[in-house]
Amino acid sequence: MHFSEAAHPSERKSNDENALDEIAIMSYDYIIIGAGSAGCVLANRLSENPKHRVLLLEAGGKDSNPWIHIPVGYFKTLHNPKTDWCYKSEADPGLNNRSLDWPRGKTLGGSSSINGLLYIRGQKQDYDQWRQLGNAGWSYDDVLPFFKKSERHELGESDYHGGDGNLSVSTMRSRRDICEAFIDAAVEMGVPRSDDFNGARQEGAGYFQLTARNGFRCSSATAFLRPVKNRENLEIRTGAHTEAITFSDELPLRATGVRFRANGRSETVHVREGGEIVLSAGAIGSPQILELSGIGRPDVLADAGIEVRHTLSGVGECLQDHLQIRLVYEVNVPTLNDEINSIMRRMGIGLQYILSRKGPMSLGASQVCIFARSMPELDTPDIQFHFQPLSADKPGLEMHPFSGITSSVCQLRPDSRGHIHIHSPDPLEAPKIIPNYLSAVSDQQCAIRAVRFARNMTRTEALSPFIVREHVPDSEPETDEDHLEVARNHSQTIYHPTSTCRMGSDEQAVVDDCLRVHGIKSLRIADASIMPAIVSGNTNAASIMIGEKASDMILADRKN
Repeated sequence: MHFSEAAHPSERKSNDENALDEIAIMSYDYIIIGAGSAGCVLANRLSENPKHRVLLLEAGGKDSNPWIHIPVGYFKTLHNPKTDWCYKSEADPGLNNRSLDWPRGKTLGGSSSINGLLYIRGQKQDYDQWRQLGNAGWSYDDVLPFFKKSERHELGESDYHGGDGNLSVSTMRSRRDICEAFIDAAVEMGVPRSDDFNGARQEGAGYFQLTARNGFRCSSATAFLRPVKNRENLEIRTGAHTEAITFSDELPLRATGVRFRANGRSETVHVREGGEIVLSAGAIGSPQILELSGIGRPDVLADAGIEVRHTLSGVGECLQDHLQIRLVYEVNVPTLNDEINSIMRRMGIGLQYILSRKGPMSLGASQVCIFARSMPELDTPDIQFHFQPLSADKPGLEMHPFSGITSSVCQLRPDSRGHIHIHSPDPLEAPKIIPNYLSAVSDQQCAIRAVRFARNMTRTEALSPFIVREHVPDSEPETDEDHLEVARNHSQTIYHPTSTCRMGSDEQAVVDDCLRVHGIKSLRIADASIMPAIVSGNTNAASIMIGEKASDMILADRKN
């Protein structure tokens, strides 16, 4: 960043003039809050024009931890306060009053730097529904070009994939007999085999695609930020914890700047006339920052001791997440449990990765994916499986002492809604997360069907010869209520919070279909929080797409 030389003493300006100069230096065309999956895309695209001065603020640190870049490194970065916000949900009645860990990335790349590397876009019908809700420009045909723009698929460009984008997407190279048996079991259950869940149709059983290249993680920071970090018009500030967005006094409100804390003191940066602030702090951080800035439900703000600047009743509401029900089985063939629990084998895994960038350390969080219909009369899949040839009490912890597999199943389109709200004016105080899992009867019914489906798979000709015993659940459920209790007691978040700053025009909507915050000028939101409804699958790919489309709309408005 270049600044003019200090003036000669005889040319020193008045205090007022110096103050104006300081504001000019600390002003930008675009200020992006949050360097996560979407924020890194925004920083790249908005700084392409050297005339645009762009500031990217990230509360976490640099992505210099080597475990971030090793695919299996999420075992080291999850639950690590240096790379994970380590949120926890409130005790949830739907889960028999259990509280869940809610990991979120606290580093450049956000959650794309600590996630399981699984690249899934969702169903065509998800985006068509967004359009049917009144959000022009968000149908599947509208968003597919932005998915393709981002993507550098190792198999090259096709009708559904991009070949020269920033985000590397690769196919799964590892194959195990137990993985093949799990796929064959799904086929026995009536699910077709698939080699591309992001192609013409989602339904099927096969291997995940990964955001990885040459054995390394491809996070949003790696893909979009690293190639442009030296642009003179792009400034990246890490360790910059946003305290609030500032606004003009006149109505309607106009976002004028961002106040953040760095190195123990508060700083304020300003957005230039005609510029914009883009809030990209995720489904937890974005509503939190809005509420700290006085935007949201008056009762929530009053309880937290925040002055109301603008009423938007949907801020922090309509929370959705995918709840995974994790079933564990002991099997009669070696799994990753055996390799990881052995010091010598673990050393071999490390050596294999160092020499060839292959082996277990190059794997994503799950290997096999299944999208299935829990009822034959459904038009599209309503449940998703994440299969792992390993087992632990929950991700990131020690492996079980036996040869184990994990069959994790989640409902794709839950009807239950929760909320996220601040309870203090302190920006460092985590908001309260209340997911309300399984509060909708329809979700309870789907959970019952999902658990039955998963357990029936283990009785197929393909998979049953490998099964020694059912470790989770250990209660031998029989009735619907038994199976629902399995879901309540043996489920975890799958790390997909969305919809807390919904896009739309109804009373619960926070942004319009151009992602502009209702009733406020020069402020947009671009992250998973804007999803009108959660997508049917993993959310990272959709979040990156949102960053691409937001950038396109912002630049188009600037041009016009």
